[in-house]
Amino acid sequence: MPTRIAPQTLLAKRALTFGLAALGTAVFWVLGLPLPFLFGPMAACLIAAFAHAPIKGFGQLSVAARTILGVAVGASITPALFAELPKMAASIALIPLFILLIALIGVPFFRKVWGFDSTTAFYAAMPGGLQDMIIFGTEAGANPRILSLIHGTRVLIIVTLAPLVLTVFYDAQLTNPIGEPARDLPVQELALMVLAAIVGWKGGERLGLFGASILGPMILTAALSLGDFIHTRPPREAILAAQFFIGCAIGVKFVGVTWVELRKVVAAGMAYVIVLAVLAAVFTAIVATLGLGQPVEAFLAFAPGGQAEMTVLAIVSGADLGFVITHHLMRIVLVIIGAPIAANLILRWSGSRD
Repeated sequence: MPTRIAPQTLLAKRALTFGLAALGTAVFWVLGLPLPFLFGPMAACLIAAFAHAPIKGFGQLSVAARTILGVAVGASITPALFAELPKMAASIALIPLFILLIALIGVPFFRKVWGFDSTTAFYAAMPGGLQDMIIFGTEAGANPRILSLIHGTRVLIIVTLAPLVLTVFYDAQLTNPIGEPARDLPVQELALMVLAAIVGWKGGERLGLFGASILGPMILTAALSLGDFIHTRPPREAILAAQFFIGCAIGVKFVGVTWVELRKVVAAGMAYVIVLAVLAAVFTAIVATLGLGQPVEAFLAFAPGGQAEMTVLAIVSGADLGFVITHHLMRIVLVIIGAPIAANLILRWSGSRD
């Protein structure tokens, strides 16, 4: 039976986590480093995790922070975006091929090179939502700890390197205004955003919607945007708060990691990111060369990081949020719907060969 953490101990751990994350944010801010509210907490919590400090994630508060990004995406869904959908069709059609190549390369990579069992190898290779892949994989008999570390490493490295790629190779500036201050936004729109965030999140969970904390608020906010009730993104303060808690969540995922896990599992995740990076670079080049999208948007659309993290980067880089998120949604939907079916087929085939 799992041990329960005493409330005061849990509170102390989360207070320490918050303090370290705030310190990391301050250090990044003073040094003028990029995205201090995302990378500051992430770096501080990652260092604390590797140092075996008694830190703890923020639970539902971190999940609630993701609703802010769902609202931000939903607010960008306007009639003008629907007019652009036919232009996106060709690049969206590349997503199934992208996923297929990832599976054909990733599964043997984890099985043959790193010695994972077939089920774990499959769900480790799939670029779906982190929580979804862990849940589906665990139900299928995969190792949940390995899946957590592989996908956590994937998100960590991609989120860390993506800004460097954007600035060095695509000459993007990560200084795009992320939103207006709360004081400058209409009170009624702020109230509608809060309502859309809460109702969309909890309603999505009750309906069993995957990624409910982002997709639920996104759907409701999109309806409000299309209905001409909302005309702006969430306030700057809210988006900065979302970055802060997302950064903490990435770092905290490595709490309790052992040297053996670092040497085998985390190293496997780091090596796999190179594979994913090469595939993403190829598809980015195809989209940009064929004129199917701008290079920055194409890169963010095919970078297999977390949906929330890519949303943050799309906002700060000034990329077309609709283009980026449409591609990520297609990837995640296809993986979530197709992964269990594909896993059964692959495992039966591999079993018949053993």
